[in-house]
Amino acid sequence: MKFDYKKYIRSHLLSLIPYQSAREEFEAEGRSMILMDANENPFESDVNRYPDPMQRELKKEIAQWRGVDENQIYLCNGSDEFISNVIMGCCEPGRDSIMILPPTFGMYKVSAKTYGVRIKEVPLTKSFQLDVDSILKTADENSKIIFIPTPNNPTGNNFNLEAIELLIQRFPGIVVVDEAYAEFSSNSSVIPWLLKYPNLMVCQTFSKAQGMAGARLGMAFAHRDFINFFNRIKAPYNINSLTINFALKRLKEQDGVNTQVDLLLKERKRLEEAFTEISFIKKCFPSDANFLMVRLDNSNLRYDQLLENGIVVRNPSKNLNCENTLRISVGLPEENNRLIEVLQSLS
Repeated sequence: MKFDYKKYIRSHLLSLIPYQSAREEFEAEGRSMILMDANENPFESDVNRYPDPMQRELKKEIAQWRGVDENQIYLCNGSDEFISNVIMGCCEPGRDSIMILPPTFGMYKVSAKTYGVRIKEVPLTKSFQLDVDSILKTADENSKIIFIPTPNNPTGNNFNLEAIELLIQRFPGIVVVDEAYAEFSSNSSVIPWLLKYPNLMVCQTFSKAQGMAGARLGMAFAHRDFINFFNRIKAPYNINSLTINFALKRLKEQDGVNTQVDLLLKERKRLEEAFTEISFIKKCFPSDANFLMVRLDNSNLRYDQLLENGIVVRNPSKNLNCENTLRISVGLPEENNRLIEVLQSLS
């Protein structure tokens, strides 16, 4: 049966005519032209020309890296831009809703509120897993998107893949699986599932394992009809030339990235073991990411004490079922040594 992406899209955006540069068709053909269309400074530098609005060279490399078709890739100014675009493009303000699963990544709610979109919350279970029955009972015909970050932030754990697949099969709207920490995860990516589930979207990022947080580059993978739609509503030059070139370079350095990931996973295990010896750390939650969430006797006190010793962590205690917790990123070995030393010195 043919997939009809239009039922997921805000109707008035279906007729939107995107902004298009005069040179776009020539760039797509690979022709060399004298560029006198965009009022740029003609004196050559690395950045005097506008970047390719479709990021074709970079998408070609990512397609090979992630095993997808180039037409299934949307590149964005960090995953935050994709989160914003999918909500803005698919949800009618005041009518439609997104579904989030607290404790969860905060930008889903922020973006929904920005666009006047309702929010339905279905808490994770006490063990921070998906409550599939409650999610499906809460969803209705106006539930347009559910966001499932796995590994989850701030808890760090993976969700059960069978539960995710069941939601993709039965949720009435779009299922966005946010794999920001994919390289650290023991679970396989669900990107291959795109072949059988057109209502699935997967986002990943260059900000974490790829070490490009400052360059702001996110990736979304989806049915090509969705990708065509996002390309129509995005800003014309949403990815700058410096980011594109750095990402192309980074994709050739994956052996080095893998070495860094392996080291961070070893350091994560070392921190887990060290935390068991700290009397005021009551529990260290299992993690499939590059951070650990720990429950303490008094998170506010311990947060302030770490700050006083020059160490910044995150206090997610206001999140549902995260009372008296800290989220601690895995650092370099010497940084982790200092963290352990400070924790051991606190009373």
